[in-house]
Amino acid sequence: MESHNSESKSLTKKRMIIMLIVFVIVMGGIVGFNVFKQHAIKKYMSSMGIPPQTVTTTVVHYSEWIPTIDEVATLRALRGVNISTESAGLVKKVKFHSGQQVKKDQILLIINNDAEVAQLKVLKANLSLAKLVLERDRKQYHLKAISLAQLQSDEADYQSKVAQVQAQQALVEKKIIRAPFSGQIGITTVNPGQYINVGDKIATLQQTSPILVDFTVPQQQLRFLKTKQPISLTTDVWPKRVFKGEIDAISSEIDQATRNIAIQGAITNDQHQLLPGMFTMVHWQYGTAQSYLTLPQTAITFNPYGATVFIIKHPTESKLPVAQQVFITTGATRGDQVAVLSGIKEGDEVVTSGQLKLKTGIPVSISHLVEPTNNPAPTPQEH
Repeated sequence: MESHNSESKSLTKKRMIIMLIVFVIVMGGIVGFNVFKQHAIKKYMSSMGIPPQTVTTTVVHYSEWIPTIDEVATLRALRGVNISTESAGLVKKVKFHSGQQVKKDQILLIINNDAEVAQLKVLKANLSLAKLVLERDRKQYHLKAISLAQLQSDEADYQSKVAQVQAQQALVEKKIIRAPFSGQIGITTVNPGQYINVGDKIATLQQTSPILVDFTVPQQQLRFLKTKQPISLTTDVWPKRVFKGEIDAISSEIDQATRNIAIQGAITNDQHQLLPGMFTMVHWQYGTAQSYLTLPQTAITFNPYGATVFIIKHPTESKLPVAQQVFITTGATRGDQVAVLSGIKEGDEVVTSGQLKLKTGIPVSISHLVEPTNNPAPTPQEH
């Protein structure tokens, strides 16, 4: 009985060994097949060749950068008022038209003042009579024909008549609306025969040459600020124009909410192409010029783990150049350009477009048929 059990155990042990051997042989065959398959694929790919990716490139050089701040700004008239009246009445004459350039003290509108003018004539006649009486009594006084009291009464009466004429003249002038300064009149809806009340708006008057521009800069730039510094202004209304000006005034305090300081600039506007309220961009240069390696923005890929570019390598064992991805540190931007602080060196050839399908080691074909924009001061493409 014991011999039978030992034979059974020996047989089972042999079967297990055989199954283990078979399993090892099968697994070895599978692994060997996969290795052979991968080797065959690599051999096939090497024989066929990976097609090169078409890219554009640029050679990195140093460019001189003048530190510049670009800020959104709003234009404001040098002087601007809503013209109104101190006196109510019917409009007699409107002596301007909408959009007209007017001069200082030019008559714009006359309110019916016939009664005031008539009263002024009466007072002027009384003044003339008082003047004649005074001149006659002065002669009489020198001849001792009248008393000093009579002469003084005549002088007081004359001065009273002068004051009455001046007061009435002021009432007449209140109904003659004049331009307080030279500028451009806005659109008016006032017409002759219309009744206007005290304080009613007649039109706007804006003096726009020069025109003021309001913008803010960070407090860190305060040490560079001073009046008379040159600034320039651009707007999408006139895409090909750069308007020149200078810093006119600097605020005496810094905004506690934004930590920015308000700046007022004066821009030359002789042709009246800029209007108050217009949206613009102000460009202010400060500090000394510096040299930076410069790349177009299209060459740089920004990722959560850093900014990268592809540089072109020309290995001796290959006829085609290959791409190599490197990390870089970027600095300031201006227009389409970015300053590179580290990661590349002058003379490196960098991919500027077509890098989406690139990986390190992939061969590339360089084309210069279509170059990406690389303008430090671009204008809107639609223009």
